Amino acid sequence: MAWVASIRVPEGGRRVFDEAELRRMTAKERAKLMRMLAAMDMPRLMPAGSHRRRRWFLLATIGCCLALAAWIGVLAVTLPRFYRSGDWRGAWVGFDLAELVAFAATAWAAWRGRQVLIMCLLVLATLLFADAWFDVTLDVRTNGFLWSLLSALLVEIPLAVAALLAARRLLRLTIARTRHREGIPGPVPSLWRIPLFGYTQGGVLHDPVPPGTPAVPGNPQDVDRVTLARPSVRLPGPDA
Repeated sequence: MAWVASIRVPEGGRRVFDEAELRRMTAKERAKLMRMLAAMDMPRLMPAGSHRRRRWFLLATIGCCLALAAWIGVLAVTLPRFYRSGDWRGAWVGFDLAELVAFAATAWAAWRGRQVLIMCLLVLATLLFADAWFDVTLDVRTNGFLWSLLSALLVEIPLAVAALLAARRLLRLTIARTRHREGIPGPVPSLWRIPLFGYTQGGVLHDPVPPGTPAVPGNPQDVDRVTLARPSVRLPGPDA
């Protein structure tokens, strides 16, 4: 590569870049250099027990889906159509307090510019959708049904959708910044197509450990570096 040959060699014999040489590179060359640097600095990933934990997690999730589907059938058959609540005030006051905490946490995370804002937005959207659902369904055939329906359509559901879209946008911006710093060109793919960080080709989600931790000798699953949809790169030698 031409830019490797042009690296100046200061006294001491170690080749280094300066800003002028970096600016002389093309965008493609800088992207390749960033991929190399990212591959060097990416934390090593420790595979111990990860495959087993993922398998148990998937089995537990499938089991929960089956149990919930059966429970929904039981409720649909056995629950009465009308029921007198035991603590109506406590249920709604507690739920609205949870919404207040979610709004406050979202506002704080947005003010401080923290990544936890994404999680706060998702929690807030979930609570708002639930609020709209229970407001409407529990007020059917009552004098407050119209008010509940309007508040759900004009306030709660639009706020929930806005929170979801904001969380999606922030997540895509974070991924785009990560891809840019690793020199990965092109637009950000759909979130459905982007693998988890640390998700290896063999399908095992590993736990990150600090760089420099000794690798386990003879472990075929010892993966040094994994990045998002990045092709493998080879550092150029002196004769490249």
